[in-house]
Amino acid sequence: QVPYVESGGGSVQTGGSLTLSCSATSVIDFDYCWGWFRQAPGEEREGVAAIDFDRNAAYSDSVAGRFNITRDAVKRTVYLQMTALEPNDTGIYYCAAAPYRSAAHALGDSWRTWTSLWGQGTQVTVSE
Repeated sequence: QVPYVESGGGSVQTGGSLTLSCSATSVIDFDYCWGWFRQAPGEEREGVAAIDFDRNAAYSDSVAGRFNITRDAVKRTVYLQMTALEPNDTGIYYCAAAPYRSAAHALGDSWRTWTSLWGQGTQVTVSE
């Protein structure tokens, strides 16, 4: 059983906004570092944002300044607020958790090293 479920995707026009949610079940340690990843059709999965236990965040260059990752320990939920969306942001968005201490270090690692447990993701489509 995958210990987290993504939601909140949808279809928007360029310049629009969406907020994704990643709900963690009780089987996973919420104190882990959490990350958001995306995969466009025919492309490799890539990390776009990560947040560690101390709420330090890291972002890929392609989303820095537009996306904001936050975590709510009470709700056991990690959010990705996405603004100024562009067609290149289109893809399936996944969340994952791993025992990294640093968000910057975590985001620099390949998605393959994070975990072997991946959910269904949530589709984000940005049209012109």
